[in-house]
Amino acid sequence: MDFLRYVFPVSGVETWLWLPPLAAFAVSFVTSMVGVSGAFLLLPFQMSALNFTSPAVSATNLVFNLVAIPSGVYRYIRDGRMNWLLFWAITSGTLPGVVIGYYVRVGWLPDSAAFKVFVGCVLFYLAWRLLSGFLPGSRHPQAVRESAPPHDAMVRTLSVTPARVTFRFGVETHAFSLPAMLALAFLVGIIGGVYGIGGGAIIAPFCVAWFGLPVHAVAGAALAATFLTSVAGVVLYSLLPAPAGLATHPDWLLGLLFGAGGMVGMYFGARLQRHVPQAVLRLLLGVMIVLLAAQYLASFLMARLS
Repeated sequence: MDFLRYVFPVSGVETWLWLPPLAAFAVSFVTSMVGVSGAFLLLPFQMSALNFTSPAVSATNLVFNLVAIPSGVYRYIRDGRMNWLLFWAITSGTLPGVVIGYYVRVGWLPDSAAFKVFVGCVLFYLAWRLLSGFLPGSRHPQAVRESAPPHDAMVRTLSVTPARVTFRFGVETHAFSLPAMLALAFLVGIIGGVYGIGGGAIIAPFCVAWFGLPVHAVAGAALAATFLTSVAGVVLYSLLPAPAGLATHPDWLLGLLFGAGGMVGMYFGARLQRHVPQAVLRLLLGVMIVLLAAQYLASFLMARLS
């Protein structure tokens, strides 16, 4: 098996060639069902299992997004579960927010640890909103009874005004405030620009927990928006000059290898999603957000203790 070990020249990572795509497949298969790319779970894997600890690991994660996400988005489009108006609302707010967030990070937040704690607490609050219905004695037990939609359920836009977007998914009608969604996406973009937090990982739980939208109709739009913000992130990491001695450019070969496994995992995860009850997806999304929040709070504590 030694012939399958490889040293990636850009990052210096040495591992078996089958390990990155296998890990990416397993993560993406699960996370794509709830509109999260899974890059935030691959980050600690790369740092702990592969000892890839330079800032270039974040850029490599973005390359994974570029390769992996399109297959999942394609499946959501093919099945009629892509909410295009939600996608454009998220993207219109997120992209300018990413640019502003980058300059905020450089100019005003050289030490953003305290803000990272704030973001972690917000994510824990979202997780509580998503998971509270599953707790014993909950006042909102309906969450555990939410079933899967009809297999042929599709997103159909009913009306669009400057104030509100209304759409139907299956037999149910849903709506969201367009100004509120744009404002949320803008704030998420700024946060993403400050630390590189995946936009979909924050947008998706807000859409479900705050706006009350079904996971089945949110996941595709969140993944597609994450893809576009990842394009912007890769461009910034690849073109902007790095400080002397600091590696920030992505390891394209390693990112493509992760992306290959993620591409397959996302396709089949998106394909399976229509068969999974809404309650299971809410539970899964809540667990994902707990993991993301814990990751950022733990990194803050480790930075303070080191």
